[in-house]
Amino acid sequence: RIAALCTGAFVLAAAGLLDGREATTHWMHAEDLRRLHPRVTVNERALYVDDGDILTSAGTAASIDLCLHVVRRDFGAAVAAEVGRRMVIAPHREGDQAQYVAPAPAVTGDRGLAPVLQWALERLEAPLTVPRLAEYASMSTRTFVRRFRQEVGLPPMRWLNQQRLIRARELLETTHLPVDVVAERCGLGTGTGLRQHFTRYLGTTPSAYRRTYQGAFRE
Repeated sequence: RIAALCTGAFVLAAAGLLDGREATTHWMHAEDLRRLHPRVTVNERALYVDDGDILTSAGTAASIDLCLHVVRRDFGAAVAAEVGRRMVIAPHREGDQAQYVAPAPAVTGDRGLAPVLQWALERLEAPLTVPRLAEYASMSTRTFVRRFRQEVGLPPMRWLNQQRLIRARELLETTHLPVDVVAERCGLGTGTGLRQHFTRYLGTTPSAYRRTYQGAFRE
């Protein structure tokens, strides 16, 4: 059994041990691993991947997660929990790497659709629609969607939901606002809607995300 920690996955990939297998590495280097070794199925979201006799992990802390996983698999949950206590870490973490990936930089400039994107970012709490964005851009909806895909690389609503999720992350990291209020301020409706988006895209919950960045906090 071979385990590669963090960017150690590159060594296994270069040796051909990851060909046809799923593996992970630090999210900052996942695209490089995918580009250099196209026969490897790179899972940049996972904290660690157990593919039987080959195991890989994300960054430094995720390397500990992987090692505890090996202990848990070989000796049981109770032993892994005891090891975690001695190391003063959680024996099992919630979520995946997505919650640690830095948000994309803010939109800047005045070329192309940048003014429309900036206008939308200033109104994330509003019920924005594709026709409304197209109207602001002085385009037909069909033309706007085509231009949007060309410039941004995403459908308008997917981009909008991504920006709303980024805003929610900022509010959870820097304020003690209740989850329902955070959801309202970023345009994701209710706390239930926000939880669904977090679970789908970040692999965790708003409460768990807030604890990660603010420590214990009771909503």
